[in-house]
Amino acid sequence: MSGKIDRWEKFASSFSNWLNWAAGVGLVAMLSLIVADIIGIKFFKWPIPGAIEMVGFLGVVVTAFAIAYTQVLRGHIQVEFFVMRLPRRAQASIIAFVSLLGMALFALLAWRSYDFAQVLQSTGEVSMTQRIPFYPFVHAIALCCIPVCLVLLVEFLKSVAKAVQK
Repeated sequence: MSGKIDRWEKFASSFSNWLNWAAGVGLVAMLSLIVADIIGIKFFKWPIPGAIEMVGFLGVVVTAFAIAYTQVLRGHIQVEFFVMRLPRRAQASIIAFVSLLGMALFALLAWRSYDFAQVLQSTGEVSMTQRIPFYPFVHAIALCCIPVCLVLLVEFLKSVAKAVQK
């Protein structure tokens, strides 16, 4: 069983790392756009039309694409003060339960984001200035929830294995 978990963990980590690189590209694009907009405003009295919208969309890309890798690194806030004082099996059981809840939350988020993206696509909802469609970014949110679920599944399986271990 450990070999399969290790393979899943490696896949989840690799996929999350790839998404994190995409988030990094989005961050560089966002910063470049902001700098170009500021230079355009200050020196040429000409802002980039729709720059605020584009920065918002890039913010979605940066945030959504970085969530899974942050989970791989355990970079999210965890309150461990009480849990760390419990026996090892109890700790593993609580971590398994929390991972299961997280999986349910991100699965729900993926499902509802996908549904919302379908609605946005069918209604043709676009941004005001640049007329950029919203739905690809909401689809990206739904897509980025899947590797988070996978990372949480690996955490769940490892915690269950630790809890039942003698």
